[in-house]
Amino acid sequence: MKKIFTYSIVAALAAILFTSCTKDRIHNDSSYWLSQESGNVVYSNNSCGYYAVETQYGYTIIQNLDGFRTYEGDVMFGNFGGIGTRDFYNHTANVVTRGTVMEYDLTYNEALAALDYYCPVAGANGFRMLQSATAQSKIKRTATTVPQ
Repeated sequence: MKKIFTYSIVAALAAILFTSCTKDRIHNDSSYWLSQESGNVVYSNNSCGYYAVETQYGYTIIQNLDGFRTYEGDVMFGNFGGIGTRDFYNHTANVVTRGTVMEYDLTYNEALAALDYYCPVAGANGFRMLQSATAQSKIKRTATTVPQ
């Protein structure tokens, strides 16, 4: 009986330890999100799960991980300057979404090639990515931010 009680205590402590070690996701703190880098969704293909965001530094290719739809023209906020998985805020839809940055700070032509690589069916259909007036004049990122 004493052994069962000891195992119960150990199991309870282990459960508390492992459930308390989670990373907080910021959801509804608009001041936090609006202080992050912004970009516009210029290509979205939810059938293959990737979208492209144009920022002041270039184009970022993101793999959608949670199934929330992104549409061309959506305004996004987050850390677009480094490879990795993180949360982004879709300001247009007012929703926090999760994605993996696959490539970032690409030129327009590099972004087209990357999208053709990640979504080959889309490339075969002759897709076009929206191109802004500033698409050819992006500034260089001076420091890569640390993924969250």
